[in-house]
Amino acid sequence: MKFGHFSHVWNKPGMAAADRYDQLWRELALCDELGFDYAFAVEHHFRPYESWMPSPAAYCAGAAAHTRRLRLGPMGYIVPLYDPLRIAEEAAVLDNMLHGRLELGLVSGIAPIYFSHYQADFAGRRERTHEALQFLKAAFTHDDPFSYQGPFHQYQDVTLSVRPLQRPHPPMWIQSRDRDTLALLAREGAHTGYLFFLPREEAAPRYREYLSLWQQAGQAGKPNIGYWALVYVDETDELAVERATPHVVHAFSKVFGFGDAGGLTYFQLAENYEKRGELGAAEIARNVTNVQYLLARNLIFIGSPETVVRQVRAAAAEGLFNTLLGEFNIGYLEEADLMRSIRLFATRVLPALREFEPY
Repeated sequence: MKFGHFSHVWNKPGMAAADRYDQLWRELALCDELGFDYAFAVEHHFRPYESWMPSPAAYCAGAAAHTRRLRLGPMGYIVPLYDPLRIAEEAAVLDNMLHGRLELGLVSGIAPIYFSHYQADFAGRRERTHEALQFLKAAFTHDDPFSYQGPFHQYQDVTLSVRPLQRPHPPMWIQSRDRDTLALLAREGAHTGYLFFLPREEAAPRYREYLSLWQQAGQAGKPNIGYWALVYVDETDELAVERATPHVVHAFSKVFGFGDAGGLTYFQLAENYEKRGELGAAEIARNVTNVQYLLARNLIFIGSPETVVRQVRAAAAEGLFNTLLGEFNIGYLEEADLMRSIRLFATRVLPALREFEPY
């Protein structure tokens, strides 16, 4: 298995943005020292009560200055907010600044508020993201100058000032549970993943098909399938649950995509899932502030190191993921507790799972 530090760079009560970024770099420096594989951050906009990370390039550059080994990336660029050529240029520069450590994540975006202010195409977001994946591969694998004709963008005789250090290009990711998108990713050799809102028993058949298509396409090696969940580790189960519970409740009731300024309550999120016929996801959303519900269904990984090893192993086998994207900085968790959790995870959970292969 592989292990990533994932950050929404959530707003923390009483902390200024500058201090929040400084704390993030300390987290990443510790993860870098202790053997994590990846570090990723979201791109979110216009929700100061939620995420303070609207700039993928700033995240990568800041993280690069405080790490030496971690592979870093956005998860990901909200593609419809950009001209894909801009993403290509930024990614090429970042890969050189990182000395070949860039992981290039792309997402189609889920919040209409991101699109309205940028006057971007919300309805066509998925198709634009598919186009961007194919464009970036063309831009990075063809000799300069290159041309590209797509449904939304056309380019003639483009020469990039800087090309990525990794050849033919940095690894690419698109988080998706959509079967058509997963089929495209398998054909194009891109990694993927999903959030814990998708029940793992529903996820497994989709990703099993993705793995089969990956093999049929003749892709080298195994793809990464990521799984995002909250993680908190302490010396005992009782301490971990006691200390983490108020922060999980805070994260899911006051921060994570919920509240004012265009966000959703978890009841509204549940209703949206129900309208799409995703009843399992709706049930999780409806109970997302019930820590005992989440623990009983192994949807958050909280406990002693030994307990978290068992939780992650069982979830990975059931949900067919080989890369855990752990959100460690939860709610208003004190830094001493946060860093102890990361250290316990890295020294006692990660080694116990490193050789485990869910597929």
